Amino acid sequence: MLNDARGFSKIYIATGYSDLRKGIDGLANVIKFQFDLDPFQKDVLFLFCGRRTDRIKGLLWEGDGFLLLYKRLNLGSFRWPRNTSEALAITPEQYGMLMQGLEIVARKPIRETQPTLLC
Repeated sequence: MLNDARGFSKIYIATGYSDLRKGIDGLANVIKFQFDLDPFQKDVLFLFCGRRTDRIKGLLWEGDGFLLLYKRLNLGSFRWPRNTSEALAITPEQYGMLMQGLEIVARKPIRETQPTLLC
């Protein structure tokens, strides 16, 4: 289920470190009060990662209740953005990259340069 983003209308990741000991109510409170988002948006996936990068939690409102997802990798780790503590909306392509263990946020932005003639 977590390898395919087609079932989600929107995906948010909580950048930084999250406390994965929290359950449904605790994560819903983080979404509502820390990120000022509505945890009751149908088919919107919220993802969280703790200090150990081999596991993530997801919270999804299905219209009749919450679904709490937990994934632990046998090998490898997730490349989680740690720069700030915000809810970052990501594209399905970025989600796929994240699930493959790739970085979704560049560490150094590509700088603009002035064109020069090559002679």
